[in-house]
Amino acid sequence: MEAILKTKLGKFYIQYSDQGLSLLSFSIPSKVDDKQKDKTFLADLTKQLNEFSEGKRREFNIKLDIVGTDFQKKVWRELLKIKHGSVTSYGEIAKKLKVAGGQRAVGGANNRNKIPIIIPCHRVIRANGELGGYAGGLKLKEKLLAIEGVALK
Repeated sequence: MEAILKTKLGKFYIQYSDQGLSLLSFSIPSKVDDKQKDKTFLADLTKQLNEFSEGKRREFNIKLDIVGTDFQKKVWRELLKIKHGSVTSYGEIAKKLKVAGGQRAVGGANNRNKIPIIIPCHRVIRANGELGGYAGGLKLKEKLLAIEGVALK
């Protein structure tokens, strides 16, 4: 199933199934077949994203249908462990996963995260303290970190 989700953070294109959310995208396609909807799921996801944007939610309680390679899934599970209001670097995640010199591989997996915000890839920055990239743009990454109270350099 697919839908356009309107939240206080902006509009998102999402895909989901009975297993859970599989895509939360900043790119909105011109045509969306949203005739088949799980209104309860959509309302809950919208509510949780809005609560997060207001600083009232620190963790998401949404079923996820995660699709990726084994390595990507390991990285994304590590992202889910980063506490609200904290940041880490690509290199630190590589160390935790015992992948020597693996910051680029971690960055690649981070870049392929199909469920940003929920799987908080915005909490990963460069080792020098710079933001690095973000699919939703650096302004949104800054906003998400500011919502969480992260002071940037």
